[in-house]
Amino acid sequence: MKSLKQQRIDQLVIGFALFSMFFGAGNIIFPPYLGMGSGNLWGLGFLCYYMAGIGIAILAIFALIRNGGEISTITTRIGKVPGEIMLSAIILCIGPFIALPRTGATVQEMFTEPVFGDVSLWLTSGIFFLLVLLLTIRESSVVDIIGKILTPALVLGLLTLIVAGIISPLGEVADDHMMDNVVVAGINSGYQTMDVLAAMIFGIIIVKSVMDKGYTATHVKYKVVRNASLVAAIALLVIYFGLTYLGATVSGTYNLRINRSELLVNITSGLLGHAGVIILGIIVALACLTTAVALVSASADYFSTLSKGRLNYKLLAAAICLFSAFVANFGLDKIVALAAPILSLVYPGALTLIILSLFRDRVSNAVFKGAFFGSLLGSLLEILYGYGLPLGFVTKMPLYSIGCGWLLWAVAFGLVGTIAGRRRK
Repeated sequence: MKSLKQQRIDQLVIGFALFSMFFGAGNIIFPPYLGMGSGNLWGLGFLCYYMAGIGIAILAIFALIRNGGEISTITTRIGKVPGEIMLSAIILCIGPFIALPRTGATVQEMFTEPVFGDVSLWLTSGIFFLLVLLLTIRESSVVDIIGKILTPALVLGLLTLIVAGIISPLGEVADDHMMDNVVVAGINSGYQTMDVLAAMIFGIIIVKSVMDKGYTATHVKYKVVRNASLVAAIALLVIYFGLTYLGATVSGTYNLRINRSELLVNITSGLLGHAGVIILGIIVALACLTTAVALVSASADYFSTLSKGRLNYKLLAAAICLFSAFVANFGLDKIVALAAPILSLVYPGALTLIILSLFRDRVSNAVFKGAFFGSLLGSLLEILYGYGLPLGFVTKMPLYSIGCGWLLWAVAFGLVGTIAGRRRK
C-alpha cells in the first residue's frame, strides 16, 4: 500500500496529465466568444459551457471505470454493430470530420495570419498536415518533448492574459446579451469542445495509468481518478472562467459577426500588444501540431484495428491527413457551424450511454438500446425541425428550450425497452 503522500503525488501527476489531454488549443477559442455574446449573462453562459464540456466528461471517465476501463464494454450494450458504428462516429468527430480540420484552421487564424499576413489557407493546411503526417508515420519523441513543454507554456501565457484582463479590462461588460438563448449557446459551445467524446477515449489511458501505478482495487481506482479529475477540473475552471470573462469585457466593442479566433487575437493584442499575439500564436500552433499527431495516430489505429489489419495504418494516416487538410480550408467558423448538427446528433447518444453505464448492474441491455435509440430519434427530429421540416411538436417537449428535448425521447424509449425486456423474460 502506497503512503498517503505518494498517493497525493500520483493524483496530481495524473490530474495534470488529464488536464493536458482536455486542454486542446482549439478549445480556447470558444469561451471568449461565448462571454462576448452573453454580455451581462456571461456567468450563466460559462456555467452551461463548463458543465456540458468538462462536467460530463468527468462522468464519462467514471463510467469507464465502472465498466472495466474499456469503452467497447459500454458501446456493445446497444449491440455489436450499432456499438461499432457509434464508436466510429466518435472517432470521426474527434478526428478527421471536426477536431483535426479545426487544428489546421486554428493555426491559420491564430498564427499564420497575425504573424505573416495574408497567406493562403490551402498553403497553411497543406504544410501543417504534411508535418503531422511525417510525425505520425515516423514515431518520434519530438512530439512528446514538445508536448511536455507546450502545455505549461500555453497555460502560463493564458494566465498572463487573464490577469492582465482583470487588472486592466478592455471595456465594461454590456448590460444586455447578443445571443438569443445563452443557456443553449453555452451547452452548444460545450459540445463543440468535444471533451465528452474525447473523455471516452482519454479515459482508457487514464484508467490504465492508474492501474499501472498499482491502484487495482475498484474503490481505490475510484478515489485516485476522482481526485485526479478534481485537479484537472479546477485547472480548467480557472482558464475557461478567465477567458469567458475576457470576452465579456469586450461585449460592448464587438458583435457576433467577428470570428472566434479573431476575437481572441484582438483581446491578446489589446492586453499584451503584437508581441503577445506572436508568442501566443507560436504556442497555439505547436500545441495544435502535437494534438493533431495524437488524433491522426488514434484514428488510424482504430480503423486499422476495426478492419482487422486489412486497412494499412500508414495509408489510413495519409488519407486522414489529406481529408482533414481539405476540410480545414472551409475556415474555423464554417467548421464550427458544420459541426453543430453532427455533434447535436452524436452527443445525446453518447450522454445516454455514459449516464446508464454508471448504473450498469441495474440496467438491462434492452433499456440501453431503447434509451440510446430514443435519444437519437429525439435529437434527429430537433435537427430536422431546425432545417425547416414541419415538426413543430418537438418544441413542446420538456427541456427543449435548453437544448435537451431529446431527454424525454430517451426516457420514453428506455421504458419501452424495460417493458419489452420483462415480457421476453
